[in-house]
Amino acid sequence: EVQLVESGGGLVQPGGSLRLSCAASGFTFSSYAMSWVRQAPGKGLEWVSSINSGGGTTSYADSVKGRFTISRDNAKNTLYLQMNSLKPEDTAVYYCARGWDLQRVDYWGQGTQVTVSS
Repeated sequence: EVQLVESGGGLVQPGGSLRLSCAASGFTFSSYAMSWVRQAPGKGLEWVSSINSGGGTTSYADSVKGRFTISRDNAKNTLYLQMNSLKPEDTAVYYCARGWDLQRVDYWGQGTQVTVSS
């Protein structure tokens, strides 16, 4: 059974940082591209970032480029999202997903809430 479990969300002040983690199990993690997707209150899904199976290729939405960094540790079956210089508009539920983009995602985690507020 494929499982994706996010952690690391919380409340942070504008300008602060958080690191999200996603623990994967039930499949060969190192064989799949992975993504982070978010959903702000009252809005649709927004793709945030993707990383290929080996970790050598990454892609970011313009809204987070230069502030967020996606990475993975295939030995630990874990995906990460380092978020710096957080803004109130980054407030959302963040989901870990298996696949390179929204069209190719086939499994989702349960999500972790990130709230950026003073």
